[in-house]
Amino acid sequence: MNKLQIKKYFDSSAKKRDYWRKRNSHYHMELFKFFTFNVPKNSSIIEIGCSTGDLLNNLKPSRGLGVDISEEAIKIAKEKYPELEFIQADIETLTITEKFDYVIMQDLLGHLSDIWLAFRNLKKITKPESRVVITYYNHLWEPLILMAENLGLKMKQPYQNWLSTDDINNLLYLNDYETIKHGYLFLFPFKIPFVSNFINKYIAKLPLIKYLCLIRFIIAKEIPVSFHKQIAEFKKDYSVSVIIPARNEEGNIEELVRRTPQLGNKTEIIFIDGDSSDGTVEKINAMIKKYPEKNIKLIFQGGAFGKADAVRKGFEAASGEMLMILDADITVPPEDLEKFYLAIFEGKGEFINGSRLIYPMEKEAMRPLNILGNKFFSLIFTWTLEQRITDTLCGTKVLFKSDYLKIKSGRDFFGDFDPFGDFDLLFGATKLNLKIIEMPVRYKERKYGSTKISRFRHGLLLLKMSFMAFKKFKLN
Repeated sequence: MNKLQIKKYFDSSAKKRDYWRKRNSHYHMELFKFFTFNVPKNSSIIEIGCSTGDLLNNLKPSRGLGVDISEEAIKIAKEKYPELEFIQADIETLTITEKFDYVIMQDLLGHLSDIWLAFRNLKKITKPESRVVITYYNHLWEPLILMAENLGLKMKQPYQNWLSTDDINNLLYLNDYETIKHGYLFLFPFKIPFVSNFINKYIAKLPLIKYLCLIRFIIAKEIPVSFHKQIAEFKKDYSVSVIIPARNEEGNIEELVRRTPQLGNKTEIIFIDGDSSDGTVEKINAMIKKYPEKNIKLIFQGGAFGKADAVRKGFEAASGEMLMILDADITVPPEDLEKFYLAIFEGKGEFINGSRLIYPMEKEAMRPLNILGNKFFSLIFTWTLEQRITDTLCGTKVLFKSDYLKIKSGRDFFGDFDPFGDFDLLFGATKLNLKIIEMPVRYKERKYGSTKISRFRHGLLLLKMSFMAFKKFKLN
């Protein structure tokens, strides 16, 4: 769903909100207990995604501001609680600059189109002593929640993001927030006198069983100012080289050029042609003439030798201090490169790896078998490399050229084994003990051309690389 569809949905469902809150009062009472325990009375509170305002009112704030994307929900909230302030706004384009003691985001993250941007905007409304209190559904409950909606036991929701705690912690960290507490709530969602209370109060707290709870929570705060000062001393604008391997991608070239942002103090775009036969080369040359300000270069791979070879040749031709890989199929939006730049610029990581497996994908973006394979291999490589890797084959990766040259000089340790280029870089970064940070991206359906991935042949190669990683990292 896009932003307009989400707004339309919540506008249409606003009047039903009280009915569903009453019907599922046991669930809302458990959440209310959690928030009243963690948010003191007479605090200044802003609730993002406040709906019709019930939670904000019950918390008895000294200053209460409710924000929601739905105009209808805000209208109802104003009528119910005229002593509080409610405004229609979107956290992803927030213009409020007032600081609050507590920011509440109850069951909101699943409906955001860009959680990175939402967390980025929190800085406008928090101060060092502020606390951000987040609740969200446990992704293990996804099939049960969808079934409850289909059976009419729960209000239907738009298809949403299902994130793990690690995913959210990472997105907070990328935007200068740290998690100070996280936990689990509400194991038994049905109201049975004595039984429900006993299970949710005692059984739900037990080791291992707690991971099965319906609700997870995070309480976060700004990273201390001293950390920012330390990073600021080393900050400077970097020159950037965007490397785009392209083979038979004529229909994507102009859009790539037009949408690739200018980053740092200078950005160059380097296309590496892999023996295209559809007019890709002619199109790139036309773009060089049409967009002289974009600093576009074209180099020839010399044949269809694979992506790894194309990336290496692009890196060799690059003049930028920061190297970025962007696939020519535009399944990852070029605009997202700005997030990757900021992640290194702000000192969050030294190797930024895109992940397509955090947000929901467009319907035809990746076949189900590919998704399962990627998730399986992410578990293997996270264990083997001892850094969190949820998506090994996302084509968007960013690192400093100085670090790449070190990876290149140590390539003999692994050998020339990788036709993709992703593992060569991941393994090399791990061996150098670079800090690998993941950047979630929205994965789009390819609009032009055909995929270069073969599920079964490349799946066997992934197994081979898994074994190589195990041998090199675990047996040495």
